[in-house]
Amino acid sequence: MALQPSRDVFITCAVTGAGATTGRSDKVPVTPRQIADSCIEAAAAGAAIAHIHVRNPENGDPARAPALYAEAVGYIKESGVDVVLNLTAGMGGDLTLGSVEAPLPPAPGGTDMAGATERLAHVAQILPEICTIDCGTMNFGEGDYIMTNTPAMLKEMARQVQALGVRPEIEAFDTGHVLLAKWLKDQGLIDDPVMIQLCMGIPWGAPDDMATLMAMTANLPDDWVFSAFSIGRNQLPYAAMALLAGGNIRVGLEDNIWLDKGVLATNGDLVERAATIARAMGSRIMTPAEVREKLKLKKRW
Repeated sequence: MALQPSRDVFITCAVTGAGATTGRSDKVPVTPRQIADSCIEAAAAGAAIAHIHVRNPENGDPARAPALYAEAVGYIKESGVDVVLNLTAGMGGDLTLGSVEAPLPPAPGGTDMAGATERLAHVAQILPEICTIDCGTMNFGEGDYIMTNTPAMLKEMARQVQALGVRPEIEAFDTGHVLLAKWLKDQGLIDDPVMIQLCMGIPWGAPDDMATLMAMTANLPDDWVFSAFSIGRNQLPYAAMALLAGGNIRVGLEDNIWLDKGVLATNGDLVERAATIARAMGSRIMTPAEVREKLKLKKRW
């Protein structure tokens, strides 16, 4: 198969995520102000899209309060920096079973299950240009945590996002998630152009080897726009992998806290390194305005 590298590529920066990274790096943003500043920093380094989770400002735990999203987005708006906002809608599908012998009731500390409307409350309030839909259910880590997204839940979330006029970014963590995304598209619940993120290397989803990435991209319709990333030490090599596969790039502290061995990264560092890799490979970094045109996004501010 001939190489078809992306000649015009956009970079998404996932600035904080929901993982337990705040205890391992003081550069992971926690408060709405810190999250906003990280988005601004990433945009200055070349990111066209900022992917935003929020955290409890008191302890850094993952959160989904609409007020926290509104505060972070408000700071970005006040800055005047142009960046496409991509808010997660993945929170509220967290199920941690009680134990291997007594799975029910679920463990309250790691369980946060909410309905479609509640999971999308911040999206309906803020109306970002993009929000994510995690397209499937999957085991995470070695414990009893399950990322839970049933077909019925996905249909309803996709329907509500479509009605809001927000572009969904489908997040596919395994090969079957791509098939679910196609199914949602066939139901008329995702408008063109379809945007999908291939999330690689996360236990126990799709491994980040070259064969699996090629298998997933081979199953994407030709007119879908995709990005791909891996976590940890393979995040930056995956900037090149995604580009070579004909896709776009995602980096950020949600997925990796290191710039080099023993060197903690900032979000700006990771975007700058990814942009350097892309330019060295002969590609051009797209601006937010160009991404809006490509993805037919609705800028509301």
